[in-house]
Amino acid sequence: MKILTLVLVLACCLSAAKKTIVPPEFASSTAPYSPGILADGTLYVSGQIGQDLKTSRIPDDFEQEVKLCLERVRLVLKAAGMTYSDVVSVQVYLTDMSQFAKMNEVYSSVFKTPRPARTTVGVAKLAAPTAHIEITVTARK
Repeated sequence: MKILTLVLVLACCLSAAKKTIVPPEFASSTAPYSPGILADGTLYVSGQIGQDLKTSRIPDDFEQEVKLCLERVRLVLKAAGMTYSDVVSVQVYLTDMSQFAKMNEVYSSVFKTPRPARTTVGVAKLAAPTAHIEITVTARK
């Protein structure tokens, strides 16, 4: 009985462990947050903007910005051993809701059916002054 109790306690402790996910491409970042946190099999990806990881530049072309944003999300998913198909929820923040259709076109090319649950919100501005979109996701294997 003691062994069974010990095994159950250890299993609970191990499953409650939290792991920071930092893709190699993000390693030089000095951001005060983790790109992802894996807890109990669920991955929480921090908000990603469409900023090039090498140049820190945000493209002028909105569709390219969305693609870079989603690429950054993909890198965090990959570092956790997941893909877009493991995403269960997406939150999109747009500084210009008139760009919704363009965002949706790029988004739909990445997230195939069945698509994750999604919320899209118009915001006045993002933390990065030149960013027009930020995306955060929750994923689970």
